[in-house]
Amino acid sequence: MKKRILSIIATCWGVAMIFSLQSVEACTGITLRAKDGACIAARTIEWGGSNLNSCYVVVPRGYTQQSFVPGGTDGMSFSARYGYVGFAVEQKEFVAEGLNEAGLSAGLFYFPGYGKYEEFDPAEKSSSIADLQLVSWILGSCSTVDEVKKAVESVHVVSIDPRASTVHWRFTDLSGRQVVLEIVGGEPRFFENTLGVLTNSPGFEWQLTNLNNYVNLHAGSAAAHDFGTMQLAPFGAGSGMLGIPGDVTPPSRFVRAAFFQTTAPQPGTALDAVLQGFQILNNFDIPVGVEFADGKIPADIPSATQWTSATDMVNRKIYYRTMYNSVIRCFDLRTIDFARVKYRSVPLDQVGQQPIITVSVQ
Repeated sequence: MKKRILSIIATCWGVAMIFSLQSVEACTGITLRAKDGACIAARTIEWGGSNLNSCYVVVPRGYTQQSFVPGGTDGMSFSARYGYVGFAVEQKEFVAEGLNEAGLSAGLFYFPGYGKYEEFDPAEKSSSIADLQLVSWILGSCSTVDEVKKAVESVHVVSIDPRASTVHWRFTDLSGRQVVLEIVGGEPRFFENTLGVLTNSPGFEWQLTNLNNYVNLHAGSAAAHDFGTMQLAPFGAGSGMLGIPGDVTPPSRFVRAAFFQTTAPQPGTALDAVLQGFQILNNFDIPVGVEFADGKIPADIPSATQWTSATDMVNRKIYYRTMYNSVIRCFDLRTIDFARVKYRSVPLDQVGQQPIITVSVQ
């Protein structure tokens, strides 16, 4: 038993170190609102260093977990009041994105260099929870953003390994209200996210301010105009977005996500919004080679963008596709009896290869 616990701790530290490498972890989140009142929270998750071995977890009501803490597995114990479906990375306990049966969406985003949790105090381990398990606890405990804010006040969020980076979080409830949680200087800070976009560092307020540097961007084409003795005219459609940053840094992705989201036509239905979310996020797939100099790519994976998800809170559906299979798959939480279903964790992909269908012509 002791050997198993030590193995788990070692694995957790390994996962924590994944979150300490600043050059290859990224996430991009957008939010779309349909004419029928549905709100869709969509996002990508990237890691170019290795296969995250992502899985989905189905968590029934009453399921009890215990948080990891530095050097141990005996942190806060928590039981699920609400059942939920989540997408976990590296370990089934580390849910990065999920939806519960009450219609609350929760997800974590990498946040290096700007967040700082409070120091772990062994005397408070019964109320201490690892940052990578906060999503699981919130999904099992809360139904609204207000409940999330109150719940976070009652716990100590800590890192499993002090060498690891911090993360920040996005929570969206049934009403469409969305907040971002960042822990800076050991203090939790919530921001109302009416824009609905989130990436990584720097902090959320800085990202909003930085949008003002792109005040010239607009949908459509730029107007032709005189330029000295010349007349300048656009070569084609879309010239209104000339100057938009094209790199994959978090500030640049934030600007592009905000532009693509706000210029997109409002979808009619929840499903329309889900499909639009996947289309927009196509623009944020990161080819694995761009992150590493001299072609020194450490992992044999087809993309740094390992999966993309979209969550429909109103209809209790969570969708995903992966780097190995671009077919969109869906969990309908209304069809799951969370009082009877058994806990399970299953790989997002059974086969690491994009399916190809041959079209037969007679």
